[in-house]
Amino acid sequence: MSGHSKWTQIKRQKAVTDKRRSGVFTKLANAITIAAKEGGADPAMNFRLRLVIEKGKEANMPNENIERAIKRGSGELDGASIDEVIYEGFGPQGVAVIIEAATDSKNRTTSDIRNILNKYQGHLGNSGSVKWMFEQKGAIRIIKNLVSNKEEFELQMIDAGAEDIQEEEEGFTIVTKVGDLGKIRDLLIKMNIKPASSEIEFLPKTKVAITGEEAKGKLNKIFEELEELDEVNNYFTNANH
Repeated sequence: MSGHSKWTQIKRQKAVTDKRRSGVFTKLANAITIAAKEGGADPAMNFRLRLVIEKGKEANMPNENIERAIKRGSGELDGASIDEVIYEGFGPQGVAVIIEAATDSKNRTTSDIRNILNKYQGHLGNSGSVKWMFEQKGAIRIIKNLVSNKEEFELQMIDAGAEDIQEEEEGFTIVTKVGDLGKIRDLLIKMNIKPASSEIEFLPKTKVAITGEEAKGKLNKIFEELEELDEVNNYFTNANH
């Protein structure tokens, strides 16, 4: 399941090809619109908006696209309303999946996501059927070679309010309360440690094993096809990968 770890997603997003660039820009524009709609158009006062604007700039998204998406979210531009929808469902062997989407047609997006899950032995669930297995947290990922002293780094993060520091093959994941994400991220920037990603995520309370290459392959196909949908901004699973 390493093919769909968060670290792999980060690498893939940063190396997006020209062929998929328009799709990536659509996803980012939708995310910017939603952030501006929910928290206001000023990035200085809206941390979620600031994060997604930075992601847009890292992907070389044109400034006019960013400004247009902000104005759309704040109501300064006419157009179809973009709404955030969180889907809860199951993959093969009953693993839980949460899908974050931004869409101007909930019926179309629901149908697309349902078809993808059904194709690979999964199905959509009712509201609340999956969320209870997850906690919404801040997650900041740091590439390993940016940290020279692991013990000192972990102590600094704990002192700053981090709830957990997870060491993985590619680097460290700092888990925070949602409200502390900005504070700890800003501290890292002051320390000249640029995060590979900073997001509000649904983290599983416990992970479950998925067994057999066929089931693993089907779960990977679900994620691959979800990523092809312009309306899907993120997804999370409790499968151990």
